[in-house]
Amino acid sequence: MSLRAYIVEDSPVIRESLIETLQEVAGVEIAGFAEGEDEGSRWLSHHAAQWDLAIVDLFLKSGNGLGVVEACSVRRPGQKVVVLTNYATNDIRERCVRLGADAVFDKSHELDALFEFCLTLGPRDNGEPGGSDSTFSQLS
Repeated sequence: MSLRAYIVEDSPVIRESLIETLQEVAGVEIAGFAEGEDEGSRWLSHHAAQWDLAIVDLFLKSGNGLGVVEACSVRRPGQKVVVLTNYATNDIRERCVRLGADAVFDKSHELDALFEFCLTLGPRDNGEPGGSDSTFSQLS
């Protein structure tokens, strides 16, 4: 089974590019997406068995990603929550981790690290971590 990711990102351009790259490079299955805090938090909590990874932006159409991260602080074993933001300052990184994020990635220069993180989590079919020497392109 592929790694199943749920994305909370309000920019359609960034979201679609991220989805395409996650599928191509890391073999990630997209479980769904939300553009706002309430929608994302609600889906993630009500569909706990349907996702392995939540990728959350901080600045959303409504609410913010910190609320989504906090809503995921109690989750199933093995589920991961990461923040993908343009504002990955040290303070933001520390706050996200305190709220329960497993990692924080900067959209502008840490996408390779996000994709590598995904590869370490999947595939789910044989329990072995994924791996790749692929080079990743930056999101528009």
